Amino acid sequence: MELENTSVLITGASRGLGAALARELGKQGARLVLVGRDRNALDEVVREVRKAGGEANGIVEDVGDKDAIHRIAGEAAALVGPVDVLIHNASTLGKTPLPLLLDTECEDLQRVLEVNLVGPFRLTKALAGSMALRGRGLLVNLSSDAAIGAYPRWGAYSASKAALDHMGRIWAAELAGTGVRVLNVDPGEMDTKMHADAMPDADRSTLAKPDVVAARIGSMIRNDQRWESGARLEASRWEVSP
Repeated sequence: MELENTSVLITGASRGLGAALARELGKQGARLVLVGRDRNALDEVVREVRKAGGEANGIVEDVGDKDAIHRIAGEAAALVGPVDVLIHNASTLGKTPLPLLLDTECEDLQRVLEVNLVGPFRLTKALAGSMALRGRGLLVNLSSDAAIGAYPRWGAYSASKAALDHMGRIWAAELAGTGVRVLNVDPGEMDTKMHADAMPDADRSTLAKPDVVAARIGSMIRNDQRWESGARLEASRWEVSP
């Protein structure tokens, strides 16, 4: 997909991979709407993108809040027009240190699912219909190796990402022929606050930098026609190409 003048909405854009994606796609000429909960951090990302010559707008909302979804969709349309690319990046681990499933509170599991799965469902539902009517759109679900690996203490997060992957495949099947495509992308382990919260003893030097991963994902988006809609991709296996 050509990114120049393309309207892109990125959730969880105030830090980590979301902020890196904003910087990367802003350089590619995308017209960005960035969603995050931390106003100060989000404003800083918007300033960075604009300083580099890109177009960015911030919306302070929580994708895990049902009432926020239509506000996000409506404000995004007012700022940049119909959304062409929707990137579901916002995620939460839940309580840390990560507990065993037996020790996970029902309310904590519910919150993880609201942010990582139900929020993307609601936002896709709010925006994908317009994409289908225009015959053009791309949905990108940021997944994890935890979606396919059974790691102790990652139960809530893993379950949410496994469900997000499969929901992406179902969206792809149901939207086939409309011009709306879906990619599930595993970004790999990155040097982010989320990773540090989950694994505080990890060797940070072995982890990928978010800007490097964002460049790979940006290249994947530009080359999205190479894969069937609904494909699951690993960013670490992708070499950046024009």
